[in-house]
Amino acid sequence: MKKVDIKDLIIFENDDYFFINKPPFISSLDERTGGAPSIIRMAKEYWPDAQLCHRIDKETSGVLAVAKNPAAYRHLSMAFESRNVTKEYHAVVNGTHDLDGVDVYLPILVLPTGTVKIDKSKGKLAETIFFTIQAYKKATLVRCLPITGRMHQIRIHLATLGASIVGDETYGGKPLFLSEIKRKKFNLKKDSEERPLIQRFALHANSLIFTDMNEQILDIKAPYPKDFDVLVKKLEEYSS
Repeated sequence: MKKVDIKDLIIFENDDYFFINKPPFISSLDERTGGAPSIIRMAKEYWPDAQLCHRIDKETSGVLAVAKNPAAYRHLSMAFESRNVTKEYHAVVNGTHDLDGVDVYLPILVLPTGTVKIDKSKGKLAETIFFTIQAYKKATLVRCLPITGRMHQIRIHLATLGASIVGDETYGGKPLFLSEIKRKKFNLKKDSEERPLIQRFALHANSLIFTDMNEQILDIKAPYPKDFDVLVKKLEEYSS
């Protein structure tokens, strides 16, 4: 992976925060093993007092808020805790689904394996609302509004709807291949193996809205990264 400069990832900045469009495959925090780059380390190189206000999964792309000072960090942390932050994710899921304000309200238990399961007796309260943006032949682009912020929440909640995220094998998702959506015109070179349209689970943190310390409403949007954009464009191209 070529070295990433955090300045190239910043989508908005003011005196208290900077917001980045996190690429997939970079961890928010330092990993226990290896010296792989992390967002927190890059953020501190740019701004020594930087603190991540939340985190997103390593494979997930999208908007991540970084506070420049302790007061800003405290303000946004409290906004997250009191659910005064609107988070919107976009996911491409396997299958065709018509989700119109479907509210999944199922408690989540974190397992020692680093995964989660639905557990009605021991799990912590979790809620996500889903809307179909566009249904295609083999997949659906879904708008996901997590009300709470549990680990792997969107992924497990979509799985309970039978709409696992494309490529999310941990929670029942399957890879999506061009040959599945482009049946008539698809030719694979002899002796070559077809690769999935996206090499990760297809989840993107699309936007974050909250009121900052100056009573300004910040509405930060992160454009799709190349891999997610290509996936959606191929679905549009071959599903019409």
